[in-house]
Amino acid sequence: MPRAIWSGSISFGLVNIPVKLYVATASKDVRFHQFEGGTGRRIRYRRVATGPPPELTDDAVEAGPPQAPEAPSALEPDEGTEPSETTSEPEVSWDNIVKGYEIEPGRIVTVNEDELRRISPERSRVLDVEQFVDLHEIDPMYFEKSYYVVPQHGEEAERPYSLLLWAMQVSSKVAIGRFTLRTKEYLSAVRPAEGVLLLHTLFYADEIRNVKDVWTPRTEEPSDRELRLARQLIEALEGKWDSSGYRDKYRERVLELLESKAEKAFVVDEQAEEAPASRISDLMEALKESVEAAREAREGVSDKRRRRAR
Repeated sequence: MPRAIWSGSISFGLVNIPVKLYVATASKDVRFHQFEGGTGRRIRYRRVATGPPPELTDDAVEAGPPQAPEAPSALEPDEGTEPSETTSEPEVSWDNIVKGYEIEPGRIVTVNEDELRRISPERSRVLDVEQFVDLHEIDPMYFEKSYYVVPQHGEEAERPYSLLLWAMQVSSKVAIGRFTLRTKEYLSAVRPAEGVLLLHTLFYADEIRNVKDVWTPRTEEPSDRELRLARQLIEALEGKWDSSGYRDKYRERVLELLESKAEKAFVVDEQAEEAPASRISDLMEALKESVEAAREAREGVSDKRRRRAR
């Protein structure tokens, strides 16, 4: 069963409904890794600094003691990522990597985790409903990601949840509010679906590009004859929406290709491969050392007790 990514409550007026969020979609893209041709050995990338060190300017913020960033979920970049410019540089440890932002070409500002933590939104477990609007008022362009909103177990949550769901269905309204997930505050729309509430995170207005930046729409209206023919074509292709009738045919062909080559697959001893350095491996080493230290300390205490017993 999928794990909830957020638990909290929906608040509107004096009503609080304990809920959980579950991701409503799952990408089925076939993702490839990179291997050495002819051997099947995995391609790894090194963390190296390239180019001459930049000069610090007065308006550049020094990072202070570097903070170890989160290790990426996948150590290999997406297919098509260019390798580093040089391999002669020593590898940079995670402890010496900081976050940076290029405020303009050639000028980089760095920040550390403490600075970001001080300005991050307050942790909250409440989605405050600010208003109810008609769904058709929200352009689909604003929708980002979709989540199922389900009540937490117990009548305390399920009764008000059901009431809100039915009330929104009857009124054909969508709830607009904000909630904090991890370190970001999201604008969201909660709408009723078949027996469940759906939450869609929304792009903010300044994240929507102006179409005039890429194209200037024509103001000339089509002729009546052109418009009539276009409407006839639309009516000829009109039908009921059925998502099951559409399949990713390219992905199916890729999977068929991979299945047909299964007998020629390389068999690689994964344990023999050198594991890339990461915070996870550092954590494992730290845990092993801690266990060993605890064991030695326990054995030392036992020796003392035995000597006292004598």
